[in-house]
Amino acid sequence: MSLKSMIWNGLLVAALCFAVFLLYRIFEQYSLDQIVQSVRSIPLSSFCTALLFAAASYLCLGCFDLLAIRSLGKSLPYPKIALASFISLSLGHNIGFAGLSSGAFRYRFYSRWGLTTEDVAKIILFCGVTVGLGLITLGGLALIVNPGDSGRLLRLDTANVRIFGVLALIVPVVYAALAFFIRGKLRLWRWSFQLPRFSIAVAQVAIGTINFILVSACLHQMLSAFGDVAFFRSVTAYVLANSAILATHVPGGLGVLEATVSYAVPQEASIGALIAFRCAYFFIPLALGTTLLLISEIVFRRSRGTDEEADERAEAQSA
Repeated sequence: MSLKSMIWNGLLVAALCFAVFLLYRIFEQYSLDQIVQSVRSIPLSSFCTALLFAAASYLCLGCFDLLAIRSLGKSLPYPKIALASFISLSLGHNIGFAGLSSGAFRYRFYSRWGLTTEDVAKIILFCGVTVGLGLITLGGLALIVNPGDSGRLLRLDTANVRIFGVLALIVPVVYAALAFFIRGKLRLWRWSFQLPRFSIAVAQVAIGTINFILVSACLHQMLSAFGDVAFFRSVTAYVLANSAILATHVPGGLGVLEATVSYAVPQEASIGALIAFRCAYFFIPLALGTTLLLISEIVFRRSRGTDEEADERAEAQSA
């Protein structure tokens, strides 16, 4: 085993141990009966609505890839892009280190459809920037609209929280302005970055923000089953939780999500609500993504076998 593999495996084990510790701290105060009863108390209508928000979020994530491919001047049918995106992210969200893990699956699909390694790397970077823009934009709105919960978590007063919110909203504005005025590569010291067209930059901010609104709405459906929680409280809880997940790279945000949301909305964050949210946004998509991956591999192999047979027949006829 190479040193690189040992380092990655060590980081994964450390992340899993950290996740187990966090989950233990959260679950130790509940009995199994309490957890089961808590999950059962969520209305079926709320769970189904949460599933619709989760599905809409994954459609948005497919649009991330669509925008990335168009920014490269390439063209692929949206169904293919949606398939590659859903499989990559449904697995990547649960594996951890989503940029790398989902990137490996993306390369598996896009390389078959004519994209190069460089193209796939640019798609991964583009999607990462879109995630960041969406999270920063929605986070800025949450800091302005709901400064109380954010201030309690960050230990800041309301005025300072709102100032940070305004500063956060400046980031997507500056990004769009750079795309409008520079229209090419942005050079910073020794680095250079290819900026997208202005229309694509604006679409990145919009779709990235909508995606996180949809995920927050999925969480809100679960939390609302246990109390009258305001929507922007759910937004604040999820934005802070997702920021912690991105910082720790714990697989599926296991434990980090539960710990952050429980601290942000302690009254409504029943363990049942958090388990139900994880099922709707992580576990069910993981099962679907794994199934689609297996089916696609079978289809690709059969297609490749048919193409090889056709090539052999053509060679035999020409000989």
